[in-house]
Amino acid sequence: MKRRWFLVLLGVEALICVGICLIQVKFAHVFTVAIAFPFEQIGAILRSLSLSSGPGNVAAFVLYIAFCLIPIAALLLLRTRRKLQVEDGLLGLLSVLLFIVLYIMINPGLFNSAMIIGVGQSIGGAMLGVIVYSVLCGYLVLRALRLFTTGNTEKLFSHLAVMVGLLVIVFVYLIFGAAFNGLLKSITALRTGNSGNEHLLGISYVFLVLQFLLNALPYLLSIVVALAALRLLDELRTDRYSTATLSAAEQISRLCATSLIIMVLTNIGFNIFQLLFSKTLLSANYSVQIPLFAITFALVALLLTRLVAENKQLKDDNEGFI
Repeated sequence: MKRRWFLVLLGVEALICVGICLIQVKFAHVFTVAIAFPFEQIGAILRSLSLSSGPGNVAAFVLYIAFCLIPIAALLLLRTRRKLQVEDGLLGLLSVLLFIVLYIMINPGLFNSAMIIGVGQSIGGAMLGVIVYSVLCGYLVLRALRLFTTGNTEKLFSHLAVMVGLLVIVFVYLIFGAAFNGLLKSITALRTGNSGNEHLLGISYVFLVLQFLLNALPYLLSIVVALAALRLLDELRTDRYSTATLSAAEQISRLCATSLIIMVLTNIGFNIFQLLFSKTLLSANYSVQIPLFAITFALVALLLTRLVAENKQLKDDNEGFI
């Protein structure tokens, strides 16, 4: 996918995440936990359709069967294109789980049934969501591992580019989905806990937004680094000994170091800033950030830059000798 269209995709994802978060505030009864998405919402839609009329009940049943059979359909499609592997059996298990999970989501009274789950809808939805996503993620991980171990160098570059792209998509969700949802919940909790003092909440709202930006900053910086990594992968596929490859590696090294400095300084600055306004704040969140992931990534980037530089120098020396 071209870089421009990939950025457009990320923008669309961000808008969808923000939209879902805003809808969740208004329809909290069908957005109890994030891990139950979209099964909880599909269950609510099918339940509403089933209760609407006789034809609606038939349509809900057909849609229920169709959705649950999606993994089986994918399995049959894979069989026509390649030999099935052991991990493909997880798609069959996923289909079975969807029949159970969606049935319970359509009939939320079963959450409180001791014979079925015996817990509330929120906890029960989280449990079911975790089970489904554990199977789905397990399949994707095992499938990716097989592709990695059987692919040549060119395919490995392509697979790694896909993984980095998926990582960027996750970072966008963490900013505009998880972090933004946390901001909305913090605003609601602040307003609820200070009823009657709404006129005093202005500065607290400002600091909640600043906290959101601070929480989102590592992911935003990671997106910048990941996009630079995609450029490096393109250069490595073209010519791993070129000046452009070395330049791309050096860019990642600089970005990692700069990102680490920004994260550390912003955390220190925000804590001090909160202290200065502590008398007027009705909500504060002091934290100590130890960005181990960023430090590790920076060290890996530095090592990669050194290796690329040494390989290029070795090639230049060999060509000069010849």
